[in-house]
Amino acid sequence: MRATLKFTNVARSTFFATVRQRADAYFASRQLSRHANATMWAKALFFLGSFGLLYCLILFGSFGPLALLGLAGLLGACCAFIGFNICHDALHHAFSANKRVNRFFSLLFNLIGANPYVWTITHNVVHHTYTNIPGHDEDIEVAPGLVRLSAEEPLRPWQRYQQLYAFPLYGLASLSWVLRKDYVKFFRRKIGEHPTPSHPRREYINLFAYKALYYLLFIVVPLLVLDITWWQFVVGFLVLHFVEGLVLGLVFQLAHVVEGTAFPQPDASGDMQEAWAVHQLRTTANFAPRSALASFLCGGLNRQIEHHLFPNVCHVHYPALSHIVRETAREFGLPYLENPSFAAALRSHYRILHKLGRPAA
Repeated sequence: MRATLKFTNVARSTFFATVRQRADAYFASRQLSRHANATMWAKALFFLGSFGLLYCLILFGSFGPLALLGLAGLLGACCAFIGFNICHDALHHAFSANKRVNRFFSLLFNLIGANPYVWTITHNVVHHTYTNIPGHDEDIEVAPGLVRLSAEEPLRPWQRYQQLYAFPLYGLASLSWVLRKDYVKFFRRKIGEHPTPSHPRREYINLFAYKALYYLLFIVVPLLVLDITWWQFVVGFLVLHFVEGLVLGLVFQLAHVVEGTAFPQPDASGDMQEAWAVHQLRTTANFAPRSALASFLCGGLNRQIEHHLFPNVCHVHYPALSHIVRETAREFGLPYLENPSFAAALRSHYRILHKLGRPAA
């Protein structure tokens, strides 16, 4: 049995106290809310409107098969962007100070195929606490036995080619959510080494009811309305989820599995020998921080460092917080990992896959 993990270096926790104090001062001096502003509400309306438009165009637009395939891919990307920009903030209680608003927007997670309750446990609790710790953070386990993302994992012969086949596997993430992953994690006794709670009865109902609603909207209705063959539907459904899964997978991998990020192990007593906030700096990296397009599409998750330190702050405030975090990290002699562009982060991730697919030098 693994020991319960503890972040024990209290002396280094002064970094987080300092950066949090400076962030508080930033919001107070400008009389700003930590939650959504007008820009955030406009983004939410844009992505939700785009989702509705694309869904209706697919069902009622009278397009040919190739056009429908393109629209399915766009809808998949839109689903990922809704997850990043709206649901993710709502599930972290960062969208609004009003719990009901957060609850409403978190329920939209069901419309992109994922269960918000399961996500809260696997992401908010486990990933944000045990980031990049093998055996604990299941978010870094893309396809156990196929993709090796830590030097602690056993090396298998076929992983020599993982830098080539890993990317198509990322595209299966969304499909796994819809058909398998949520059910498996819901009924497991623990996620990583974190015991799962006794789920409320309403969450059992929500899991199956919202999955049924998703299957109705994305499988039954299209098959009834569209004048296409069953195999054309299957191709379109797979394209939708491949695009959605690839976008979701890449944004996560480029934030945690690039050159410079650590995969630390606890000692025999379960001590991490590091303060939690410093652990976040060592295991997380930003990408394309100066790209307005990346910030708009990724819901600020191109600035994962700021997100991990301030998960309850709406992502529209991350650019301002990044200056505070970067300067404070520099003062404390701590790393602040950053790739200047999406392409640079992608190349770095490719090199990591290539390196981990081969024996250590």
